[in-house]
Amino acid sequence: MKILVTGTDGYIGSILGPYLIKNGHDVTGLDTGFYRSGWLYNNDEGKKYPSYINKDLRNINAEDLESFDAVVHLAELSNDPLGKLNPEITYKINHKGSVRIAELCKEAGIERFVYASSCSAYGIGNDGYKTEESEVNPQTAYAECKVRVERDVSKLADDDFSPTFLRNATAFGPSPRMRFDIVLNNLSGLAWTTGEIKMISDGMPWRPLVHVNDISKAILCVLNAPRDVVHNEIFNVGDTDENFRVKEIAQIVSEAFPGCETSFGDSGGDNRSYRVSFEKINNNLPGFSCEFTAEKGAEQLYKIFSKINMDAETFDYRAYTRLEQLKYLLRTEQLNEDLYWV
Repeated sequence: MKILVTGTDGYIGSILGPYLIKNGHDVTGLDTGFYRSGWLYNNDEGKKYPSYINKDLRNINAEDLESFDAVVHLAELSNDPLGKLNPEITYKINHKGSVRIAELCKEAGIERFVYASSCSAYGIGNDGYKTEESEVNPQTAYAECKVRVERDVSKLADDDFSPTFLRNATAFGPSPRMRFDIVLNNLSGLAWTTGEIKMISDGMPWRPLVHVNDISKAILCVLNAPRDVVHNEIFNVGDTDENFRVKEIAQIVSEAFPGCETSFGDSGGDNRSYRVSFEKINNNLPGFSCEFTAEKGAEQLYKIFSKINMDAETFDYRAYTRLEQLKYLLRTEQLNEDLYWV
């Protein structure tokens, strides 16, 4: 297929683009470049990266979509703290912007549309494992936008336009365009730079985890699957065995980083807690199963930190934390209040 991937300069996108090319697809990226200043390590020698369109997703037009067979949409303002920075602009970009892209794809005759949603749509609930049929309960602007996009884009589905919604578990694992604002990666960075994971909360909330490479694998499997298998379907992306309490994630990390100590505080104010079932994707999506566990991901990060001799300044660098990077671009007036480049 000839595929457009939005967000190719992001944490997932910098892994996904080369992965799709390696598996025989013709890939073009699109990214506005908010996080382009962060590059943690060089990837495998000889890996091919897609050419890309340097453009804000809100400015995509019909000409940008000409001749593509599929669009994989990753490019949004990512994670819950970032959504709190400006909920209104989060809705404009993540909800309205994403629905508009889907509408343009349909008008352009692009049959496949893969949307990177999130298990954060489930929000809160300790009443067993959440399935794709469970009621959603988003707790943040970021999660609410995911639910709205799923709702509105699913209405566009017909014989000529086939969207698929991938509710990814919380991502982890190494990427050249690294993120240290997601739980396992953050705890790994703390373990490496301080030798200690000192949590102010009790670590009792549940989180499902999925490796960034397995997210890429799920996207590839959707693109390769028969249309009737993925048409207007929602898939939770992950493995049911990879549901952990946050304190368990901390313990997994501490075992991968020799000498790391862990401590926990009292119950925190974060009410997001959910376990997720991933039976549907593992049973119904041809070729999909997770290859990476949390333990393996923590070990990968230890090896990369060792290889590049990562210091605390690098770990704390703004480009690896989405909220801090956007605050910097706003503070230095490189972005205006609507998050357009000045």
